[in-house]
Amino acid sequence: MTFENSIFAKQLNFKKISLSFGNFYLLDNFTIAEINEGIHLDWNKIEELINHLVLHYGEDIRIGYLTNRVNSYSIEPQSWIKFEKEYGFIVASAIVVYNDFAFINATLEKQFAKSSIKRCNSLDQAISWMQNLKEFK
Repeated sequence: MTFENSIFAKQLNFKKISLSFGNFYLLDNFTIAEINEGIHLDWNKIEELINHLVLHYGEDIRIGYLTNRVNSYSIEPQSWIKFEKEYGFIVASAIVVYNDFAFINATLEKQFAKSSIKRCNSLDQAISWMQNLKEFK
């Protein structure tokens, strides 16, 4: 289920940003990403997103990152290492997976990230986890 088709889109305040590679929903303490089908999320795309996030949240950004994997796409796992080294403003991540293959990919990404990554089976579970992070209390 996409974020816009969920009950949360009616309950939570957000700003939507549509980029050539996906839709991003900017909430108070976290961002929800829905990457388009077949995209390879490379470093150039990640930097484009980072620019939008910094514009929205400010230079002292500290947010959670939730990716709702409603589509199949790829990402270079090493990008997590590069991101942590150059930016490091994500305090925790959640990955919503809808099949076993996506779960395996999320497990691989978890190995490369320094911050906490929670694998979730529903958008409900992921948003609830994000909202209850001690970093945002």
